[in-house]
Amino acid sequence: MTVFEVWAPEKDAVQVLVAGSRRPMERDDDGWWRLDVPEAGPGTDYAYVLPDDDTPLPDPRSLWQPEGVHGPSRVYDHSSFDWSDGAWTGRQLPGSVLYEMHVGTFTPEGTFDAAIERLDHLVDLGVDLVELLPVNSFNGEYNWGYDGVCWFAPHEAYGGPDALKRFVDAAHGKGLGVLLDVVYNHFGPSGAYAPRFAPYLHTAASNPWGAAVNLDGPLSDGVRRYIVDSMIGWLRDYHVDGLRLDAVHAFVDETAIHLLEDMAIEVEGLSTHLGRPLSLIAESDLNDPTLITPREAGGFGLTAQWDDDVHHVLHALLTGERQGYYGDFGSLESLEAVLTGAFFHAGTWSSFRRRRHGRTVDRQTTAGHRFVAYLQNHDQIGNRAVGDRISATLSPGLLKCGATLLFTSPFTPMLFMGEEWAASNPWQFFTSHPEPELAAAVRNGRRSEFATHGWDATDVPDPQDPATFARSKLDWSELGKPGHEEILDLYKRLIALRRAYADLSDPRLDRVEVQHGDQYVVMRRGRCAVAVNLAPVAQTLHLPAVPSKVLVATEPGVVLQRDRVELPAESAVVVYGR
Repeated sequence: MTVFEVWAPEKDAVQVLVAGSRRPMERDDDGWWRLDVPEAGPGTDYAYVLPDDDTPLPDPRSLWQPEGVHGPSRVYDHSSFDWSDGAWTGRQLPGSVLYEMHVGTFTPEGTFDAAIERLDHLVDLGVDLVELLPVNSFNGEYNWGYDGVCWFAPHEAYGGPDALKRFVDAAHGKGLGVLLDVVYNHFGPSGAYAPRFAPYLHTAASNPWGAAVNLDGPLSDGVRRYIVDSMIGWLRDYHVDGLRLDAVHAFVDETAIHLLEDMAIEVEGLSTHLGRPLSLIAESDLNDPTLITPREAGGFGLTAQWDDDVHHVLHALLTGERQGYYGDFGSLESLEAVLTGAFFHAGTWSSFRRRRHGRTVDRQTTAGHRFVAYLQNHDQIGNRAVGDRISATLSPGLLKCGATLLFTSPFTPMLFMGEEWAASNPWQFFTSHPEPELAAAVRNGRRSEFATHGWDATDVPDPQDPATFARSKLDWSELGKPGHEEILDLYKRLIALRRAYADLSDPRLDRVEVQHGDQYVVMRRGRCAVAVNLAPVAQTLHLPAVPSKVLVATEPGVVLQRDRVELPAESAVVVYGR
């Protein structure tokens, strides 16, 4: 027996189309319409019909969209999957290394099942948590996933609900946790049928992607429940270990208890019930530690947040780029600021925004593991005009210097798929909208955006061209090739070193000491010292502790003396002191 139910509080009639017939549903006082259909078991297709539109619409809470976001929903039974991860106790974020993955371009096949075949690579690398870019159903066969419209249903082209469960189950079997990137700040431009049922959209607010979601207006309680239930479903029914919340600064919520606090409360309760840690990681443009401040101290109580300032400093320092939002970054002083205080803009002037930005992080009470840091991620690669990775322009030596600073920092490190071997392929902006008008709008909008920055329109890849998607797929044959193998070896050694020496994973920001001079930086991490020579010539650097041994050197030719180290050009070393 299946109970069909849908929230449509302002409709005066709702029908469910199932087994070839339309059946009237019954309304409860809470605005939910329900109907028991005994013969509609798992695998049954269905849709809803509203009185103001005779077109059958998919379920806003659909668990399965086998024919895409415009097709009928299909009844799915979560209890039918045979899990084998009963002994899984989870992975906590502190001390972990994250790996950001886009399922569609991680393998040639672009499916959950194909990704399972590459999990041993991540285990060998030393990864703890795999973070999947959004996998809920979106319009078309492939895109980044941030235009999702079915917030409960895994994308069918990736394999659908059972395939996602197989991936999570297999990851857990190999000791890997799984995080999902989820987007609750807007609906995609095609296939967003939920707002036809109820006021899911804000009547007076928007964000860069369209209308904002209704979090504080009339009937917003039901919308908030919709989001929380989606979140809980991924964690409970798909056994995932945490969520990355996209662009939470785009939430419009003036209620006394912010949605983010609601989320933290719900997830804490579920974690207690399941007996394993569950993480909530926010992406925010606000540089506001309130997100990760415990609720007892007046914060929202999230586990962590992405730290773009660390990326901007490292990127600008290594590449020399200063355009756009990189304008304030790239100095060694800015590197010291983020390594010791997480944010560079902490109530300081931002030339890009032309105003003060951010809030100071309390170094004594805020642990560094609450900030996810990275040299590269999907945004910082894919939102470049041609989707070029830093390995396309940086020397191998500077790549190694950047990786060394990342993995010896007090933050939670994350790498983007392929970064670990300096993958040569770009990762570009790609879409597959079937509607010609939408496809043209995306294509022209992308080219216009970069034309304002001086790019020739013909140089900007067409997002709708299948070749753009194909170019973005990883080439796994590179792993053992010269120029790639040595980078992979360094990443493995740095991750292993971070795990072997407590000083290098110590999250206490007030224990980090940084000295810098002419194109060099030395960072003290307990009894370990990290020396980085960014200059194109060899340098001798003073160390804050008497070295006893080299733990990792990015290049041969390092010479240790009593209180100093001789470093080749563009190289780094991690030493242990007596």
